Amino acid sequence: MTTSPRIAFIRARWHADVVDRAHEGFLAEAARLMPGAQTDPWDVPGAFEMPLLAKQLAQTGRYDAVVAAALVVDGGIYRHDFVAQAVVSGLMQAGLETGVPVFSVSLTPHNYQETDLLTAFYRDHFLAKGAEAARAVAQMRAVGARIADLGRADAA
Repeated sequence: MTTSPRIAFIRARWHADVVDRAHEGFLAEAARLMPGAQTDPWDVPGAFEMPLLAKQLAQTGRYDAVVAAALVVDGGIYRHDFVAQAVVSGLMQAGLETGVPVFSVSLTPHNYQETDLLTAFYRDHFLAKGAEAARAVAQMRAVGARIADLGRADAA
């Protein structure tokens, strides 16, 4: 695809100091792989709100991709794995229903503790995962271009 993509990046605000690193990693890698890409940040309270916003943004027709980032941890009150599963399933459903690729940087560690050492580890990990998401967006844009070429070849 020759046009620069417009990408929505949804950030859950729980553990924002960690989640925002995914956005930073995404922006750096997107600048390298997709020069001129426009990335619009969208903030939501927590991970559970991400699928609905992802679908709404995809339905606008203004975005080539939607990325959603969250850190879902065991707060000791509810089953965080259920929340994480609902979020990832919802994000997948948003992409399937709209045809706009939706990517997840939503991680659920087995045992998260807010120590300096673990927080530093997850901040670095989210930076890498953000870059990984940018590579996934670039790759799926290339796949989308190939699919579009198939349609043009069939029409010719």
